[in-house]
Parts: sequence; C-alpha cells; structure tokens
Amino acid sequence: MEREQDLYPPVKQMLERQGYVVKGEVGAADIVARRGDEPPLVVELKLRFSLSLFHQAVARLSLTDTVYVAVLRPTGKTARRALRDNLALCRRLGLGLMTVRADGRVEVHCDPGPHRPRKSKIRTGRLLREFDRLAGDPNAGGATRHGIVTAYRQDALRCAAHLARHGQSRGAAVAQATGVPAATRLMRENHYGWFERADKGVYALTEEGRAGLVHWGCSWD
Repeated sequence: MEREQDLYPPVKQMLERQGYVVKGEVGAADIVARRGDEPPLVVELKLRFSLSLFHQAVARLSLTDTVYVAVLRPTGKTARRALRDNLALCRRLGLGLMTVRADGRVEVHCDPGPHRPRKSKIRTGRLLREFDRLAGDPNAGGATRHGIVTAYRQDALRCAAHLARHGQSRGAAVAQATGVPAATRLMRENHYGWFERADKGVYALTEEGRAGLVHWGCSWD
C-alpha cells in the first residue's frame, strides 16, 4: 500500500461487515459511516502516524464522538513502540485506532471514548526518589545531546573522583568518603566501565573512568 486511498477499501469493507453504510470524502472527513440512528462514525486515514493526523481527528470530534484514525500498520524495529505510544495517545484524546496490514486485514486497537489512566504509586515514588537523590539541577530540561545526569551517574562520578585523587581504594573507604552507601556494589557492577577490581574489595579507576570525569566536567585535583 503506497497511497492513503489504498487504506479505504479494507476499512470500508470492515465497517460494512458491521452493518454500516460507508462513504468516502464526505465534507472534510476521509470516511463517514452510518448505522441506523446511531451518531456518525468518522475515520481519518494516513499511511503513518503524524501530528497532522491527530490534529484532523481531534477536529472531527466537533462533529461526532465516534472518531477513529487508521494507519498502515507500522513495521520494523520501532514498530511495536510506535504502535504502543500512539495507542496511548489515542486513548488520552478519546480517539479510536485502526491499523491496516499489507494484506488488507484491519485491526481495531481501541474504540473512542473517555480514558483516565490509573496513576502508578510505584512509578511516582521512583520519580520522587530520583528527584531527592539528584544533587542540584544538573540537566537542562529537554536536553539529551550531552547525556542525562542521573542520581546513579552522580554517585559513580563521586566514586571515580575519589579514586582519581587517592588511587585504588577499598569500597568501604570510598563509601565513607563520598557519602555513596552503595559504592562497593556500584563499582562492582561497573555499568560505565569506569572501575576495575584491583584486589578483593579494592577498586581502581580505568582510563574510561578518567575520560568520564573529563567528559562530565568533574575535577579531582
């Protein structure tokens, strides 16, 4: 399928099987369907998800509460995430979502209607703990080019700076000097490749660790 109009026949056939009378390009809508005395059903077609698709669909909500977006089902490495994220957006906007496979099969992922997502106390608690652990305000909101400073990265930088100043050290000594209670575990896990085990319970800084201190603008003099 290479054109938006290629999506029309399978969507029309699917709706007709459900008892709708379907017509294309009615007013500003790509598809309008009627079934008895029910409110009209509107579908906006696009080959892929886009902001303009959601703008059009939201505008159709002034005509009817039953508005769907229909896109060619995404494929490739990011397909599952694209579908999941846009499905969540449709639910938040009160829109329905259909996808059309290359073989013409239509799948309805959600129907239009109000949606109130449940709040996750676990995720909220995790967010607040990260907020409390971050020292200062090291990240400009929305900036990702240089990398995000997390509380975990700050702890790793503290441990790396200590080793740069004092040389190989026991994990317990690093924890006491830096105020990072999990210093030994952090250096043992070595997510950034900054640390190496010099002896039992003793860790040293790698060249990657020294480069990390320079990259993140940390001084150890």
